Amino acid sequence: MTDLAQDVALAEEPSFPSEPVRRSRLSVRRRAMLSGAVALTLVLGVLIVAAFIPADTLRVNPATRMLAPSLEHLFGTDLLGRDMLLRTTLALGQSVGIGLFAAVVSTALSVMLGLVASVNRVADRIVGVATELFLGLPHFVLLMLVAYAAGGGVRGVILAVGLTHWPRLARVLRHEAQRVMASDYVAVSRGLGRSPLWVARRHLLPHLIPQIVAGFVLIFPHAILHEAGLSFLGLGVPPHLPSIGVILSESLRALGSGLWWLAFFPGLGLLLVALSFEVFGESLRRATDPDEGVA
Repeated sequence: MTDLAQDVALAEEPSFPSEPVRRSRLSVRRRAMLSGAVALTLVLGVLIVAAFIPADTLRVNPATRMLAPSLEHLFGTDLLGRDMLLRTTLALGQSVGIGLFAAVVSTALSVMLGLVASVNRVADRIVGVATELFLGLPHFVLLMLVAYAAGGGVRGVILAVGLTHWPRLARVLRHEAQRVMASDYVAVSRGLGRSPLWVARRHLLPHLIPQIVAGFVLIFPHAILHEAGLSFLGLGVPPHLPSIGVILSESLRALGSGLWWLAFFPGLGLLLVALSFEVFGESLRRATDPDEGVA
């Protein structure tokens, strides 16, 4: 066999990932599954426990005011004698529920704009300009303005978070849509007379689903943290409803008196939930990246 024939034969042989690359990809997928199991278990546990806590368990009890953490009250009690473990669990359940709704709104908006950008160049340019414009604005200031304009409360928080967290995911989906729409098989489908809806359903959406899922998981912890921030400033959940932001705002009056547990445990719970989904989202993004582990 001549050298030219050998080169042609080698070029025709399919290339498979090396053993280190396969091990690296397997490790990334296992890390994503483990972090996802931890995050989902934590959130589902909070939601289930919060759903079964009776409403009358948080009644004002002057006899148990400002008790430090103990075996009877693991997280202590607040200024009105309410158990902080129950309040923190209910508040986390409220924050998780609001974060889920807000993340769904933001993800749906990102998907819609990503699909619109794939229609033609004019639509793509409009979506690109809108995305860069929103990314250039001060994020939390815009968040407060939307929440205030929406009247605050739970609805105001969901609208504020949902309408301000879409640009980054929309930009990712827009670039992925551009890559897919420029491929040869899409050109063949268009040449066969397939409608844009058929192309989007059969070719575009299957490629966007991994980015959509990873983007939703990454938006969720930011939605929780920003809900807490808005409630802390008085633009979010009303004070009579359980919320981590409301609890942290109330705890400011007591920190000078040494009641550290009023802020420590709610803040720690919020941090654990947000951090678990942040790790899960990043692991999921790496697991869905085809170039992960190649370098």
